[in-house]
Amino acid sequence: MKIIYNCYGSAHSSVLAAGIHVGLLPKNRVPTTTEIMDLPHYDQTETEEIGTIYYFGEDEFDSQVYILGMKSSPKVVRRAIFSVLEEFDIDRNKLILIDSLPYVNNLTRIGGFLSRGLGLVKIGRPLTVYGLQKSYFRFVNLVQGVKKRLSYIH
Repeated sequence: MKIIYNCYGSAHSSVLAAGIHVGLLPKNRVPTTTEIMDLPHYDQTETEEIGTIYYFGEDEFDSQVYILGMKSSPKVVRRAIFSVLEEFDIDRNKLILIDSLPYVNNLTRIGGFLSRGLGLVKIGRPLTVYGLQKSYFRFVNLVQGVKKRLSYIH
């Protein structure tokens, strides 16, 4: 199975969700600023890289976990992905796309815009982390739901 956590720019919420999914972040407590900022790809994706799928790791079900930024066109990107799978006769049931953007609060949105959009990393990055820490258990619940779904498949 392939799991793709997607968000706007593959820099914050998808990275956080993927980090929880593959066990790089705890499920029972809010991670420290350093734990979040040390995640692969955290607040690193440049605008021209949005749309690139990045491998993040493997989970306990042997599913491969990825992240993907879809900018403001998630429906179009999803349709494109599934249409390619269909065209090449690849089973679309082997892929789960998870939108992590709805779990983000305004602090993370503003921080992401400052950091990735305006290049004000010293102001924006800490704001993204703080915002994600404030909504952290929403992401834990999201990932637990995905894993529950995977347990039924396996």
